[in-house]
Amino acid sequence: MNSWINLDALWKIVVVGLLTGAGLPALFALGLRLLNPTGAAGEPSAVRPSAGPVGSTLAGLIFAVVLAAIGWGISVIVGHR
Repeated sequence: MNSWINLDALWKIVVVGLLTGAGLPALFALGLRLLNPTGAAGEPSAVRPSAGPVGSTLAGLIFAVVLAAIGWGISVIVGHR
């Protein structure tokens, strides 16, 4: 280990940063995709099919995970004084 750089802490920061910085937005995008599975951008809303019960349930679970991660992050930040 280098006396200037703590490599153990550095890799933990990189992993958490990748998970929260790219993982949560990717999950959110997946949830949005599940809500509108086949509709194209140019189609009117009456033509687009709905997500169905499975897609809506999965999207809701994904959004709950994203909100829980945001709440956990806020609680960690507020809890450290």
